[in-house]
Amino acid sequence: TSLVALGDYFVRMHRNGNGRSLFKVPPLATIEQLDAMVALGRWQHIATLRRALSLVREDSWSPRESATRVLLVTSGLPEPELNSDIFDDQGYFLGCLDMVFPQYKVAVEYQGRHHASTYSSDIERIEALRAAGWDVIQVTSTLLSRPTVLVKRVATALQRRGWGG
Repeated sequence: TSLVALGDYFVRMHRNGNGRSLFKVPPLATIEQLDAMVALGRWQHIATLRRALSLVREDSWSPRESATRVLLVTSGLPEPELNSDIFDDQGYFLGCLDMVFPQYKVAVEYQGRHHASTYSSDIERIEALRAAGWDVIQVTSTLLSRPTVLVKRVATALQRRGWGG
């Protein structure tokens, strides 16, 4: 997953949205450019590079988000939308969520150590999402280190909401 996280970093799109001041900053590369680099020559471990490149996405904002997404997707769960702005039925902004399955109203939020400084506001944001009908799975380093539990937790939430996987 380190290669995927690195690729995600290079292609990260800074999109316009609530609280996003960097939206005019272009990505360091495009997925097409990374693909062209891989295709240039004979690389050691080319199969690993190609597999990682197939999992690179433009909207992942952190290595732990990338690792969480890769685990979920390679375990057979559907591809989530990344860093999506979510609004309630009245149009009130509820938050930008790390990973969402909008058709099921299930979200996955990676809560890294940097969230310690925003603990109170994060709790309020999650509770507002739940009040609006979202099922929010919060992932920490402890949960990420237990991949079977994490995948089962997300799969169960999706199945409760109608996913047939």
